Amino acid sequence: MRSLARKSVLPMTFIVVMAAAVVGYAAEESDTRGGTGHSSFGKSGEAGQDPQDQDPAATAPADIGNAYTPRRTEQNARVGVVFEKNDSGDHFCTASVVQSPGRNMLITAAHCAFDADAGSTVDDLLFAPDYRDGEEPTGLWKVKKVIVDDRWAKKQDEDLDVAFLLLDKKDGEQIQDVLGGNTLGIDRGFDNEVKITGYPTSRNTPISCQNRTTKYSDTQMRVQCTDFEGGTSGSPWLADYDPKSHTGTVIGVLGGHEGGGDEDDISYAAYFDDDVAELYKHAQDED
Repeated sequence: MRSLARKSVLPMTFIVVMAAAVVGYAAEESDTRGGTGHSSFGKSGEAGQDPQDQDPAATAPADIGNAYTPRRTEQNARVGVVFEKNDSGDHFCTASVVQSPGRNMLITAAHCAFDADAGSTVDDLLFAPDYRDGEEPTGLWKVKKVIVDDRWAKKQDEDLDVAFLLLDKKDGEQIQDVLGGNTLGIDRGFDNEVKITGYPTSRNTPISCQNRTTKYSDTQMRVQCTDFEGGTSGSPWLADYDPKSHTGTVIGVLGGHEGGGDEDDISYAAYFDDDVAELYKHAQDED
């Protein structure tokens, strides 16, 4: 495991993959996989699950640690589902918009965008933000580049289960111009109040949950939130949301240890350290 106290000493190498060409809110709250490219891992979804809206069915925040169905807001619109090839199959992971100079960047789990069994990235990824009941308010956004650390690609280092996705423009606009974006938080510590929003493959609407993160290891965070099952890999862990600036800080994404965990009610995220900061910078340079 990598120590938080030291800088990375291994060579910084990355996998960057080109994809195909472009495919063609309310007030803020107070407070997986249908493709054929690879097998599911962690809390990415599995093909053949019929989406159905089940409990939790609340439309306002539930008790701490309990999932609920969030309202449609500007904040929640930055989170969406990931499809492969088209939106006729199951959505299998979750991603969200993060700020970047190119205004076209998503963050998700590396295991959502890299197929360890095949040893290659997943091509033809599509992002549908604010997806609900088959509705795609801003349409489908085509992923043009996938950036993961080479140590994830070669050995699935769970401390590097983070990917940045660069999107093509849609109708002449970048996604951040349409939806805004959250900032990326590096070295924020292990004790943070977060809101996690993701899309289980078994549902056609998102779920959210609020709780405090805890330290699982020197390089992994842990949180207790109910019902985060297959499809929620890549869900952003959002801290310090400011309703005035309409931004929060992503301090983790659901993944890391055991691909995010083997229990629906306990989830993990790799700690965002200097390696993630370097990967983020490299993603900007590749744009």
